[in-house]
Amino acid sequence: MTNTTTGLVMLDDQALCSAQHLIDSSGLLSVELDALIDCGVIAPANPATQPQAFYLHSIVTATTARRLRDDFELDLHGLLLALTLLQRLGETEAALSEVRAQLGQQSTSG
Repeated sequence: MTNTTTGLVMLDDQALCSAQHLIDSSGLLSVELDALIDCGVIAPANPATQPQAFYLHSIVTATTARRLRDDFELDLHGLLLALTLLQRLGETEAALSEVRAQLGQQSTSG
């Protein structure tokens, strides 16, 4: 019987990783990651610094991109469209949750 211990990593807005780490972790191609960066789906922590570094939570986005590419056989343009739409959907859901929370606070205080 073999016991395996693995470490947990917080995918947050504190720790950084390289573009190569994103590629290695997600399975994306370099050109795909570059396109995701160019269209703003994945943003460097500080665009002015070279080499670029990314927050670890970008691994989730990069992995999602690779899974969409593979599962739906998307070309680069389809992948960018799908991720942009997913990102906008997430922003809309967050805004809706905020409005609902504000409405809930108004109804309990009034």
